[in-house]
Amino acid sequence: MRRHVHRFRPIYGDTDMMGVVYYANYFRFFEAGRTEFLRAAGFEYRDFESMGYGLPVASASAKYHAPAKYDDPLVLEINIAEVRYGSLRITYRLTKEDDDTLIATGETMHACVGPKGRVVRIPDAFRSKLEPDDDASS
Repeated sequence: MRRHVHRFRPIYGDTDMMGVVYYANYFRFFEAGRTEFLRAAGFEYRDFESMGYGLPVASASAKYHAPAKYDDPLVLEINIAEVRYGSLRITYRLTKEDDDTLIATGETMHACVGPKGRVVRIPDAFRSKLEPDDDASS
């Protein structure tokens, strides 16, 4: 399993009228962390798309454990949990940096689609960047 850590702070616009991060914004956080993970792994999504491929989200889930608020220092751990023929599963664990409070956990499943919009095998050049390396982290 490959792993990446993404640190950030929610902006005021991420919160609701109660001053808590709005529930749907956690999926935006997951996407930002996923993008940074892929970039750190050398997987340039722009190049992937220019070859006619895509990784649309086929399913997404989140479980909320504690509230996050404006400007909380947060740590998002992203893990490639599974790479299959034409799909991959990514898990997320969000905590507060200062006291390790668990904020949210989640998962997304992505299909690899080719130029004709059908599920295809993840190209080897990109698959190798998703699968575990020797130290199992990035």
